[in-house]
Amino acid sequence: MASNRLGELLVRNGLIDEKQLLKGLEEQKLNGGRLGASLIKLGYIKEEELAAFLSRQYGVPSINLSEFEIDPAVISVVPAAVSQKYQIIPINRAGSTLIIAMSDPSNIFAIDDIKFMTGYNVEVVVAPEASIKDAIDKYYDQSASLASVMDDLEDIDMEVIEGDDDVDVGSLAQATEDAPVVKLCNLILTDAIKRGASDIHIEPYEKSFRVRYRIDGMLYEVMKPPMKLKNAITSRIKIMAEMDIAERRLPQDGRIKIKLGKDKDMDYRVSCLPTLFGEKICLRLLDKSNLQLDMTKLGYEAAPLEWFKKEIHKPFGMCLVTGPTGSGKTVSLYSALSELNKVSENISTAEDPVEFNFAGINQVQMHEEIGLNFASALRAFLRQDPDIIMIGEIRDFETAEIGVKAALTGHLVLSTLHTNDAPSTINRLLNMGIEPFLVASAVNLITAQRLGRRTCQECKQPEDIPKKTLIEAGVPEAEVDSYVSYKGTGCPVCNDTGCKGRVGIYQVMPMFEEIKEMVLGGANTAEIKQTSMKLGVKTMRQSALTKLQEGVLSIEEVGRCTVADT
Repeated sequence: MASNRLGELLVRNGLIDEKQLLKGLEEQKLNGGRLGASLIKLGYIKEEELAAFLSRQYGVPSINLSEFEIDPAVISVVPAAVSQKYQIIPINRAGSTLIIAMSDPSNIFAIDDIKFMTGYNVEVVVAPEASIKDAIDKYYDQSASLASVMDDLEDIDMEVIEGDDDVDVGSLAQATEDAPVVKLCNLILTDAIKRGASDIHIEPYEKSFRVRYRIDGMLYEVMKPPMKLKNAITSRIKIMAEMDIAERRLPQDGRIKIKLGKDKDMDYRVSCLPTLFGEKICLRLLDKSNLQLDMTKLGYEAAPLEWFKKEIHKPFGMCLVTGPTGSGKTVSLYSALSELNKVSENISTAEDPVEFNFAGINQVQMHEEIGLNFASALRAFLRQDPDIIMIGEIRDFETAEIGVKAALTGHLVLSTLHTNDAPSTINRLLNMGIEPFLVASAVNLITAQRLGRRTCQECKQPEDIPKKTLIEAGVPEAEVDSYVSYKGTGCPVCNDTGCKGRVGIYQVMPMFEEIKEMVLGGANTAEIKQTSMKLGVKTMRQSALTKLQEGVLSIEEVGRCTVADT
């Protein structure tokens, strides 16, 4: 179905309005894919609603693929490449008729092509696009099972030469092309995607070699490949990331890009670190299709979100996002940039590394080895007539100074810092050497954040927590009875962990006049924190307790992610 035709039908039937259709078409133009998928991503229509609408419109049944177990013999009728190309899945075969599920039943070309290719008469049923993609991943999985790959590895009668000084690069390169090594590396990369991992750690020790995934913020061991192939596996990843396999004494960075199906690309940011017993590889998964840029869905509460939006829409000043590594700072900055990304604005970013690329934003990758750092990029930006500047991280006085000056000369500056909470960010800037009057004048807002593991909504059960524990956690004594805490008991959806996905915990502190005066008066972090609380700023612990009350976080996660207020 042509995008415009589908859009017109949805508007005519009252499922979306004209404004939503225009935004959906704009999203489709930016990121590709189908209009239906763009409307679903923007939250204007649910997958089930779209499938039900198409079912009624074309008079074909709608089905839930998760309730089907498809016979492998039926799957084999349609080649994987064809299934990927048209985003269809064969579900049954009766005599000379093949029944296929597709998200767009008006795609006559796909139906005719499958008829010609298979020799069957084709009947169509409708299913949501995401369900079809999941089914394709499930039934057309070309990678071997972990057990069979591991068996193959154990059978290999070879060992890669050890030793840092006398590396036989030829033997190493040859070993990386061995089929089981290639299979295992491919399996590690694809299995991490299926499990929803954010990072992969491949780690050598004296007598063991292990692979761990970080899922929802926690590390889990998934396999222990044979020690004898430690270097071959490490080198295979390095070759894929275009690193130098002969250099094993210095850290290296690289990137792997793989294509999954027709519309999905996956990037892996690869870091190699020499350790005592070999090279440790860390891969960070960057999935643009799952990047959540809608600020209302990141976990902000209503009032802090309003503060944040108000400050990023100011024409000048500095907005800082703070927190440890892996706390979602980049996503918050990208969400802000996505909101500000208009034809009328000139936006430039200095990033190390550029994690996702966006149309309409001028993104610059840092290269310290040739002198392109945050400070030099910032100087160049100021000669490029910018409206909005994003600095990946303020690491030193020089970068901070140029950023502050830019914020004071008519530019909006967004950046990140590594601090524990919003009030302590002010002292961090002062310790870097920025004058108090510059901090008070330039900074519009500081937000601190963490990511907590979301309680699985499928298996959560009320948890009986002693009142004393809640009071010690920071719940006011008068409100203790109103708190109902939930904890996940474990189910197939969350892999028996009790947690599924992550949610942001935020402390958003605008630079109120009272706080500016305190900065100029030399107040310490504790004093600024107390004043900000009186002005309505929630601390990290208070924000986490709100999510506890909403049934989003467990009491254990509240304690793990935040510290009690003193």
